[in-house]
Amino acid sequence: MTSDPSSAIPLCLLHEDEVESWLETQPLRVRRWAQEQNFKAERHRVALIPDAEGSLSSALGGLGRRLGAVSLWQAAGVAERLPARRFRLTQAFAAAEATAIALGFAYAGYRYERYKRPKPEAPASLEDPPNADRDYVVNAARALGMARDLINTPAGDLGPAELAAAVRALATRTGAAFGEWVGEDLLTAGFPAIHAVGRASASAPRLVDLRWSPAAVGPLPKLVLVGKGVCFDTGGLDLKPGAGMALMKKDMGGAAAALALADLLISSGLRAELRVLIPAVENAVGGNAYRPGDVLETRKGLTVEVGNTDAEGRLVLCDALALADAERPDLIVDFATLTGAARVALGPELPALFGSDDGVVAELARVAAAEHDPLWPMPLWAPYDEDLGSKVADLNNISSTPFAGAIYGALFLKRFVTETAQWLHIDLYAWNPKDRPGRGLGGEAQGVRGVYRYLVQRYGTRPTP
Repeated sequence: MTSDPSSAIPLCLLHEDEVESWLETQPLRVRRWAQEQNFKAERHRVALIPDAEGSLSSALGGLGRRLGAVSLWQAAGVAERLPARRFRLTQAFAAAEATAIALGFAYAGYRYERYKRPKPEAPASLEDPPNADRDYVVNAARALGMARDLINTPAGDLGPAELAAAVRALATRTGAAFGEWVGEDLLTAGFPAIHAVGRASASAPRLVDLRWSPAAVGPLPKLVLVGKGVCFDTGGLDLKPGAGMALMKKDMGGAAAALALADLLISSGLRAELRVLIPAVENAVGGNAYRPGDVLETRKGLTVEVGNTDAEGRLVLCDALALADAERPDLIVDFATLTGAARVALGPELPALFGSDDGVVAELARVAAAEHDPLWPMPLWAPYDEDLGSKVADLNNISSTPFAGAIYGALFLKRFVTETAQWLHIDLYAWNPKDRPGRGLGGEAQGVRGVYRYLVQRYGTRPTP
């Protein structure tokens, strides 16, 4: 917040159907300037209005056609096109829209500049509208930025140890408990599948465990988040081609999303006991790499024949899910960049949503859509389950058919959640493959805001002091 908010540049955000009536209320100089720029409030369009001396006196931002509540993406697209100045809104918006606009400006200001010279100018910024939820905006901007940083960081600087360090840093900052099983300790503690996938890497595999609980009287429901933390995926001995390996630094995007969500939930004081489990590995190639045809033990006691070493995510998740399931929590939510099939079906912008309770899936999808963070419900089609069979083990890690890969991945994971009534699985891409307004090329924390809103509605938060 600036010391003198009145010194910020006035900014008016308009829908297309508001332009004409708004212009009628403006001085002739403003009307003419907007008309000369042919400003019609198209989405993300910006018009800068000078004063008599040529200095910037105000700005207009286009929200496009009126399609519902203003989203952070509409605001972020405007923010990216504004000059590096401080702005303030000239209109009053509903509290939820004011919050979305403020977060949109913060989100658009994200820069990943670890390996390059920072830009000399700061991005445009916004005075928080009086009715915006400032705490949420600050916490969400921090958490989402952390997730994007983790996803964008190359695997040479973010392996299993560094991912675990990020979890430890979150635990230290929030007062949560931190623990991990590393290397051979995974075998002793009963996580053989995680160990098998990660043992060929120079950076030891691990299972990272964060626990947090709010100060509360009486028992609280238990919530477990699980995030796939494959810091780089070569495909293992079923080696990916070069093009398929190019973005595999983002294969820990599920872990990044789970950590960002945990950060947000803790900062809000969620009224639930929270546990976060991150199996952190690199699926590498080496003399001790696990092989196609191997039969792996799992924590659940099920044996798995390895049909393909490039289907490693479900193998590391199955041990973590079995640990979570043993506690019989109220809800388990896992995030994973699990299948290319989900991208074939839905593209990079729509994470696939699976769950054991159709009512919970439908409600989460509704809340996420309202948050402009969509999740698309997909079926756990039980008849397909038999295609995960194996003649030498309890099941195979891939199906016997090339179809419905996202469903088979979810059905595999479901085998390891047997004691918990409600489980949600989010198969996300975690990456923007092209520049879009407010969302530049690079890591994306998909699903975090939508799941956060759902969990806050489900469990509640601590009372505001």
